[in-house]
Amino acid sequence: MVSLSLTGVRSLLAVGAHPDDIEIAAGGLLLSLAAASPGIRVHYVLCSGTDERQAEARAAAAAFLPGARVSFALHQLPDGRLPAHWNAVKEILHRAATVLAPDLVVCPAPNDAHQDHRLLAEQMPTVFRDQLILHYEIPKWDGDLARRNVYVPLPDAVARRKVELLHASFPSQKGRDWWDDEVFLGLARLRGMECRSRYAEAFDCQKAVLRPA
Repeated sequence: MVSLSLTGVRSLLAVGAHPDDIEIAAGGLLLSLAAASPGIRVHYVLCSGTDERQAEARAAAAAFLPGARVSFALHQLPDGRLPAHWNAVKEILHRAATVLAPDLVVCPAPNDAHQDHRLLAEQMPTVFRDQLILHYEIPKWDGDLARRNVYVPLPDAVARRKVELLHASFPSQKGRDWWDDEVFLGLARLRGMECRSRYAEAFDCQKAVLRPA
């Protein structure tokens, strides 16, 4: 297993279909990047969300990315209907590409059972052809978790801070039967076991280029 460092990442594009997607899937990565690269530039894109939920997303980005320079592109396409708005989603991504040429992109995975997530996963490589794209996973009722090939180990304190911030940042979601510490830490523990860490987040990378320094 080859290990690489996060310290070279100076800019990040974080893309989600819905508020809380990014933090559930990659909150530990966000915390780790903010610690490894103070002042990191982050462009944060969401395709859907009410005013209330978008306010939660802004607060979450500030909490998960302390010290980062964060810009936002928050949209209100219909939740669960993104495939019917294919052109609008494509335009959102192309506009994001004019804001930032990121070192790293995080977005949903192609094998995600949610149709909104799959559309983003399919479109991302057609817009960001020269960036490293990590496709994240989100636990859900559909049971679509799969094998992953990239891992971000999380120290205990980071994993637990992630869960603490999820609860603090997204009060609208606390009534959901799956929204609890056991789901979030349970998945992180399994992914940690797969990479010889206590906790971890897992991603897919479909294509990467390694260059000499």
